[in-house]
Amino acid sequence: MNDRAPAPGGLALIQSLVNTLDLESGADRLDTAEGRAAFGLPEGGTEAARELRESLRAVCLAHADHPPHRTVTPLGELLAGAPLRLTVDGRDGGAGFTPAVTLVPAVTSASATAPPAGAPSPAAGAPLAFRVAAAIAESLVDGTWARLKACEAPTCHWAYYDRSPAGRGRWCSMAVCGARAKMRRYRAK
Repeated sequence: MNDRAPAPGGLALIQSLVNTLDLESGADRLDTAEGRAAFGLPEGGTEAARELRESLRAVCLAHADHPPHRTVTPLGELLAGAPLRLTVDGRDGGAGFTPAVTLVPAVTSASATAPPAGAPSPAAGAPLAFRVAAAIAESLVDGTWARLKACEAPTCHWAYYDRSPAGRGRWCSMAVCGARAKMRRYRAK
């Protein structure tokens, strides 16, 4: 339902995970092989991803000053065991976080100093919760975390990145959810 541009940086991972479930239709992309592959999930690994998704949705709702949509496991509990490593780019001094545990082979000094073009990044093979924790850590440093919100429409709760100057966006799409809410208010008068 979102007509907005994707969230910046690692927040795009979180936004796309939250948006795997369409609350209005009930369609869940994690039920499909393509949906699971997008997050590196095995067929049986969807329950933990769904729990993580709903905890992230509750936090996105909180960012928009809305109550949680249901009782969820606190996000801090789900991410408590996620080991992060600080990385510093020697070329420009840029810093970031990556999961400290990966499932892809590490690059050794004997093989190369960087992965070959098209190879997955070291974080790509890390468990989803670790990648989400790294994305949150980077967005906290960047100051973008609180701008990842969830639509206030109870039949939507789609994640969106609020780019409004004041950071007070309420709907994922002004043309759909915003228009519906305004029409309901108008009819109630």
